[in-house]
Amino acid sequence: MILVDDLDHSEGDDVARREFPLLNRTFAIDLSDANQQRLSEALAFIEQVLESSREVKQATRAKKTADTSPRLQGYTLTDVREWAREQGLDVPARGKLADEVLEKFIAAHPDAASPQPAPDEPAGGEA
Repeated sequence: MILVDDLDHSEGDDVARREFPLLNRTFAIDLSDANQQRLSEALAFIEQVLESSREVKQATRAKKTADTSPRLQGYTLTDVREWAREQGLDVPARGKLADEVLEKFIAAHPDAASPQPAPDEPAGGEA
């Protein structure tokens, strides 16, 4: 069996499968003695660079916080926006509505208030 160097495609008796670790993984490649020496030097350089470096963590998306505004029962935010505009209130076309606007809507439409558990009562309604 004749092995061929994977880098320079040369054949020779000195070509062999070489395994090397890098970044907690193991790789294999067929290399001549000369290219194995080049690889060893490159890995030593990389190791030196890594020792002098610091890892950069990938940015993650911020988790959305829970919406603490009162929930509407039987109405949509579109209904609230339409009502608010009729009342002369300034509301955005999209996005979160101000708590004050929601509170005013619920005051004008008591049936819109979703039942809220008492402060000392668990959310499931069981004591």
